[in-house]
Amino acid sequence: MQLLTSSLFPIVFALFAQQPTPPTPLVRENATVKVSEHVYVIPDGNVGGVPNIGIIVGSRGTLVVDTGLGPRNGQAVLREVNKVSKNAEIYIVATHFHSEHTLGESAFPANAKVIRSRALQAEIDEFGVQPNFATRSAANAELMKDATFRKADEFFDAEKTIDLGGVRVRLLWYGGTHTNGDTLIFVEGDNVLFAGDVIMNRRFLAFNATRSSVQAWLRSLEEASKLRPTRIVPAHGDMGDGSLIDIDRTYLQALQARVRELKREGKTVDQTAETVTAEFRAKYPDWTGNAGAAARGAYNEAN
Repeated sequence: MQLLTSSLFPIVFALFAQQPTPPTPLVRENATVKVSEHVYVIPDGNVGGVPNIGIIVGSRGTLVVDTGLGPRNGQAVLREVNKVSKNAEIYIVATHFHSEHTLGESAFPANAKVIRSRALQAEIDEFGVQPNFATRSAANAELMKDATFRKADEFFDAEKTIDLGGVRVRLLWYGGTHTNGDTLIFVEGDNVLFAGDVIMNRRFLAFNATRSSVQAWLRSLEEASKLRPTRIVPAHGDMGDGSLIDIDRTYLQALQARVRELKREGKTVDQTAETVTAEFRAKYPDWTGNAGAAARGAYNEAN
């Protein structure tokens, strides 16, 4: 048996050696696209650890949505901002507190104003800089070296409107979903919604099984639908139109109903999560991620 194990070692080693190294999560420069009269997006290029970044330009002010993982990425974002805006008045908003959305803030000038929901700030205070992002790779660790959260200049509870000159932007907190501080950013007139991880395109919604709520998520989708966005920019992945709200809502409602059915049949939470993951992977074969965490959340809420 020992001889067999030794003979297999080179094969196993070769398989691990062939695993591709994940790309370094760097914000792409010279890739910024204009999606409406006042709105630009730096696409994530479908690279893990890189968010879709928004730049909203008015006649006197510019708002940046998410800033990338660490100061190096923040510097790249700032260079892209300076290509499309000469405004000295800059605002920064994060869709949520995870590191790739917030830690580029420190690269911005001191007069740039950081605005956060109180719920988002509470998570920063509770969790701080998340070390798990740095442990994913040596490149991540280098990008996050000595990175800290910037001090917020202003807080809001549920909603705040910023007038950038010729365009108004609404910052909205509907309650906990992916994180408790998820913030949506809606550009009035342009009808562009930066949805963070709350509304995604061909991705199973990223639930925290112990903190996220299916019911709360459905309420957030209902509120977002009232905005009637024509362009939705998720935190990661491809942009889409307003139909993404209905697609995600249909998925969650079907998952919620299936979980309740399985729980009534006496299935455990583990059995339910396994069944739902398999069934929804077959139903949505082109989606990334899995439905297991959402199923666990729905199970805990089911009567």
